[in-house]
Amino acid sequence: MRLDGFGIFVNDMPSMIRFYRDVLGFEIKENEDTSNVYLVKDGTLFLMYGRNDFEKMTNRKYEYIKGLNGHSEIALYVDTFEEVDIEFANAVSKGAVPVLAPENEPWGQRTCYIADPEGNLIEIGSFNRPFEH
Repeated sequence: MRLDGFGIFVNDMPSMIRFYRDVLGFEIKENEDTSNVYLVKDGTLFLMYGRNDFEKMTNRKYEYIKGLNGHSEIALYVDTFEEVDIEFANAVSKGAVPVLAPENEPWGQRTCYIADPEGNLIEIGSFNRPFEH
């Protein structure tokens, strides 16, 4: 098996589409009234799937965390420490919830955290060099 991508289950698709498109710059072509969003960001598949639709499809009910949740994170990389600060300020100015202001970590990374409208954590970080696979 190969990793194909990752996804999140969302409650309010219109606000999540606006956040990932308008705040983080993800290219999303679907309308805000859709229940299933597939996009590719830097070669990685990213999926947003409506919670209600998934529950109908699987014939099950699920529990969802409200507010900030620490179950997972989406990590975004920038090439320089300065860009971490710029992207954090930019995202917060556009409505992202600040979680952790940019700081230098003992392992050599500058990192910060924001949250999307449904409380999913998003890290913006850099090792002060271009991204390497």
